[in-house]
Amino acid sequence: MFEMPGTPENLLEVRDVRKSFRVPHAGKNKLCALDGITLDLARGETLGLVGESGCGKSTLARTLLMLERPDEGTVRFDGVDPFGLRGAELLKFRSRVQMVFQDPYASLNSRMSAAEIIAEPWRSHKGLIKDRRDRDMRVRGLLDLVGLGAKAADKYPQEFSGGQRQRIGIARALALSPDVIICDEPVSALDLSVQAQVLNLLNDLQEQLNISYIFISHDLSVVRHVADRVAVMYLGRIVETGPTEAVFERSNHPYTAALMSAAPTLNSEARKQRILLQGEVPSPINPPSGCRFRTRCWKATDVCARAAPAGVADPQIPGHSAECHHPMLLEGSGLETVPA
Repeated sequence: MFEMPGTPENLLEVRDVRKSFRVPHAGKNKLCALDGITLDLARGETLGLVGESGCGKSTLARTLLMLERPDEGTVRFDGVDPFGLRGAELLKFRSRVQMVFQDPYASLNSRMSAAEIIAEPWRSHKGLIKDRRDRDMRVRGLLDLVGLGAKAADKYPQEFSGGQRQRIGIARALALSPDVIICDEPVSALDLSVQAQVLNLLNDLQEQLNISYIFISHDLSVVRHVADRVAVMYLGRIVETGPTEAVFERSNHPYTAALMSAAPTLNSEARKQRILLQGEVPSPINPPSGCRFRTRCWKATDVCARAAPAGVADPQIPGHSAECHHPMLLEGSGLETVPA
């Protein structure tokens, strides 16, 4: 497990969180979605969360939204365990963590106007608005904030483009003045030019409002553009974490190196040798012993099967660490040459 001591600057602290699910026809075996997740999120920071489909990213997001309760481990938000809250305190917490969904078409109710969609959170969180006039004024302010303007208030989702719909989704997430927004592939359904506009909007909002983002994405180029730090997930574990450029340019875990070698780049000098992984991702119902990546790793040895690896720090980059018995970084210098 990574050693990440809590500090006052951290808005969110997750320690050794585990979550499993029972599945049909699996007997006593459970699907292990999260296996000892530890991470921090600072105020005003963007943490990129990357990994293959099925690695546990969505389960982690649902846990942070308190839609799933961890089997083990702790989650502390601003120093408080949200799973211990009840009543009004719990409702207040829920206002502080919001979500922007992947599909801007499916995530909006086509029978509601933009104003009704944005105002919907206030129905559950009563007392945040005084009256209809106050509501309308706040809706107009949020529409201006996301670049749509007050004239969009009375229109319905089908009258907007995909990028405009996603702006409505962002405005809805902002309605409760959250501290953290979890962005689940928020631009993957949009055209490239529109993606850039939405990403720039998120960046501007972060600068204005000091919001923290957890940015989930398969698109490594997008993550590199928006994230301050990156956490790489594989089969329920975070195998590497660190500052964005360190993770991209000094990948310490073999799985991260394989991911980064597949990322497209326009800089021919910066192109890395492609690492092709062998085999399929193991089942989370019956994961490998020791290191979960060992069945696909060209560096695996007997020790990888016997014991789960501890976090290994990058000696040159503070905060950059990977769980690996045979990290990519050699002692004292540079990256190891890896096979194709």
